[in-house]
Formats: sequence, structure tokens, C-alpha cells
Amino acid sequence: MALYVVQHGKSLTKTEDPEKGLSVDGRRDTERIAGVASGYRVKVSRIVHSGKKRARETAEIMASVLSPTKGLEPRQGMNPLDDVRTFADNLELERNIMLVGHLPFLERLIGLLVCGNPDQTVFKLQNSGILCIDRVPEVKNPVIRWTLMPSIG
Repeated sequence: MALYVVQHGKSLTKTEDPEKGLSVDGRRDTERIAGVASGYRVKVSRIVHSGKKRARETAEIMASVLSPTKGLEPRQGMNPLDDVRTFADNLELERNIMLVGHLPFLERLIGLLVCGNPDQTVFKLQNSGILCIDRVPEVKNPVIRWTLMPSIG
């Protein structure tokens, strides 16, 4: 049972789309990473995303490939500068939930969960990448179990 953290795919500029939806590259990278996750049989019960267009579109692509049993859910409190402590108070790592959102919120959430400190950067996310956080019996805090990123350089 795990928590999957996804930074939204690459987006268009505000001049191309005032709501900054996904770019062609953003869609392609998200489809590719979702396909790899599916190939590894990643099981997601629900995909929770911020209300921003680029996060919703990324979540929809992930859902079309990973088929979460409880579907998609937009959620308040996941915008770039929202308070991670408030959000984390209601987070259940044991539910196989995927979070699709934005920086710096997601990296601060990872720091809080893994180190107990939202100001401690422990992983640099990439657009469309997936980071899996999970609990292991011998460790107090959750750990980073694995990642799937669009590029390795």
C-alpha cells in the first residue's frame, strides 16, 4: 500500500493557453510514464488532483491507463503554495492514492512525510514523473520506495 506523487505534465505557456493545459510533450510523457507504471502493475485506488487544468489533464491520462477503482477526485489545498501540514493531516498512505499536483507543494509534502520537515528537499520531481512513498516495518517515517521519471539526466 503506497502513496504515488506526480508532478503534472509539461504545460503550455499562459499566452498559448491562459489555463496552462498540457503541451503535446506533456501529454506524451504522461502517457509513456503511465504505460510503464501499468506494465509494472501499479495499483491505484484513487487519483486526487488539484483543480488546475494541467493537473486535471495529467490525472485524466493516468486514470485512463491505470484505471483507479475509485476514480478521480479534485481536491482543495494542493496548489503550489498551499500548506502541506494541513494537507498531510488527512492523508492515508495505506490507500494506494495518487496525488497529481504542483511544485513546490509536492516536494514540500515529500520532505514532510519522509523527513518530518517540509523545508528539507529529499527528491526533485520531474513533470509527469511518479514517486512512490511507502511504509516499511523497520523505519519510523515513510520512505521513497521507487520512482519513474521521464528522463534520467
